[in-house]
Amino acid sequence: MKFHVNRDVFSEAVSFVVKLLPQRNPQPILAGVLIEAGDAGLSLSAFDYEASARTTIEATVDDPGTILVHGRLLSEIASRLPNAPIQIEVDDDGGILLSCGSARFTLASMPVQEYPAIPEVSGESGLVPAEDFATAIAQVAFAASRDDVTPVLTGVQLEVSGTSLSLVATDRYRVALREIPWDGGTAASAETMTALVPARTLQEVGKTFAHGGDISIAFSGAGDREIIAFTAGNKTVTSLLIKGNFPPVRRLFPEATEHAAVVNTAELVEAVRRVALVLDRSAPLRFTFTTDSVSMDASGTEQARATESVDANLVGEDVTLGLNPQYLLESLSAVRSEFARITFTSSENANKLSPVLVTPQTSVDKGGDGSFKYLLQPNLLLR
Repeated sequence: MKFHVNRDVFSEAVSFVVKLLPQRNPQPILAGVLIEAGDAGLSLSAFDYEASARTTIEATVDDPGTILVHGRLLSEIASRLPNAPIQIEVDDDGGILLSCGSARFTLASMPVQEYPAIPEVSGESGLVPAEDFATAIAQVAFAASRDDVTPVLTGVQLEVSGTSLSLVATDRYRVALREIPWDGGTAASAETMTALVPARTLQEVGKTFAHGGDISIAFSGAGDREIIAFTAGNKTVTSLLIKGNFPPVRRLFPEATEHAAVVNTAELVEAVRRVALVLDRSAPLRFTFTTDSVSMDASGTEQARATESVDANLVGEDVTLGLNPQYLLESLSAVRSEFARITFTSSENANKLSPVLVTPQTSVDKGGDGSFKYLLQPNLLLR
């Protein structure tokens, strides 16, 4: 095997395929990157049984073949090579020789025959705008749980219905929902398709494909090997789906109510960040909403205390409640609009605190398009 390839193109390709691999893998063979050289150029892929990444790039192939080499080491080497073409070949002893300018490396090859087959996806598929999809992931994935005790809550639920793709995540204390357009083509399925994708994998997909034009999403497999594939340009990422039933959190979102406050997003974010400095880590921040303002009050350890207020436009009765400041800040960052609407919902259970609904607001008087919603459960306040 022997090929020549552009240094920048090769470095970017290797970096892409190793990005989803865990830092430490119990099976050393899964730390490898599979490189296949043929008439179509180079194919690079990595797989750890849960996620895979594959890309193809142009190269001059003198002698076709397949090699398996340690991925992260190759990525680090490629990123530091001089600005010159790379040549990779296999010597008579099976070692991998890499040369670039005056730099020379000899790398150990890994047994190709022991490497698992990269999954193929051929099921129902559709297209979404890459920028919209990346934005939606950023608006939702942070609300997924980081506690592996309940695996279904560590994922983001993708639901396709008609011409809409929704992303939903929850950790029991909050729910984030975003809807974007879905193009299923002329053979679009009338049935709702769902996939529970690990949030970490989905976040990497969002970062990688953010500027890719359109992303093709394909659902495939059954039983214990249900997978989903994301493809843009010459790159494909697949992910094994999380098994289990995602909780029916959509029903938690209330019908529209006028009891709400509209605030300037940036002003509230800065005020919350300042006042929360004196709070204990797990303590809620007290908010009081009145006709023309929202005030914050925080009491912390060592007799520290902070208060601040910002302008607000409240419709309805005054409200005092406690909210997790970090959860609120994340929601305010996710609305991505100049103003945010904080709606106070009602509950049939008088002994249970009702969640607040955070949505984008174009101006004080004009609401957003309704594509993003964030539901946050208040905290009990100590008197």
